[in-house]
Amino acid sequence: MESISRRRALALGGGAVLGAAGATTAAGEADAATDWTRLVVVTANIGRTNLGQRERAIRDVRHAVTINGSLAKPLVGWQEIGEGDDDGVEPRLINQHFGGEYRNILEYDEVAHRVPMSIPRAYNIIDRRVTRVHGGKAGVSPHRVITEAVLERADDPKLRFVFANTHYVAGAWNGKEDPYEGWRDDMWGRHFRTHRDDVLGHWRSRGFPVIWTGDVNRSPMPLLLPHHEKRAFGSGIDQIGWVTGSNGTQIRLRRTKIVPMHVDSHDARVAIMQVRRV
Repeated sequence: MESISRRRALALGGGAVLGAAGATTAAGEADAATDWTRLVVVTANIGRTNLGQRERAIRDVRHAVTINGSLAKPLVGWQEIGEGDDDGVEPRLINQHFGGEYRNILEYDEVAHRVPMSIPRAYNIIDRRVTRVHGGKAGVSPHRVITEAVLERADDPKLRFVFANTHYVAGAWNGKEDPYEGWRDDMWGRHFRTHRDDVLGHWRSRGFPVIWTGDVNRSPMPLLLPHHEKRAFGSGIDQIGWVTGSNGTQIRLRRTKIVPMHVDSHDARVAIMQVRRV
């Protein structure tokens, strides 16, 4: 797991744990609650079957939501980038269609390139890390990680949350006989615990709410933190979830939609959410 410095962690935590009543100014007056702001979140597994449809899929994710005639800028967690078709096309297409209005991160990272993120410039990236889950097994599964970015609204730096993205091992819960079934089950369980404790638990302990995306390869998937977590979709292996924090940033879901990908069995899933600071 890539770690951040103790000083940086303390700064992030101290800036985040403001309390539900909002931040307090030097004069001792609490900041007023902000209005709800739209936040579109997409989980998108590109897949590796019909490779000629990859550009269409990435373009359609960029155009996932139009509201009142304006194209929304979604926050995207990608999966299977370069997985089985490592020709360099997918990172290039992501950078092409998610260009100057975005920061695309980790798409060329040696460890994390399969699960990169596209982050609109309405949010500053104030920190990032990669949490390793397991080292994979040759011929069965690549290594797995969870990518994380600490985000703040560019126009309201006190509104902060963490965005996380991941891809669980396949085959652990598909009901088929497999010589590596035990290993798959063990790695899925390790991934769940890492996701729960080292990502959601880690950031919540510092006050941050967390929004996460991922291909979890299990449906239904148990809640990671039953008392704090909500999901945008009740079933399906492509999921969007979020957990509460204590830094005054609130998150709520307005509606969902599906974007066909045409690459393999995955469709992109979209959560049209709202965030505010209280």
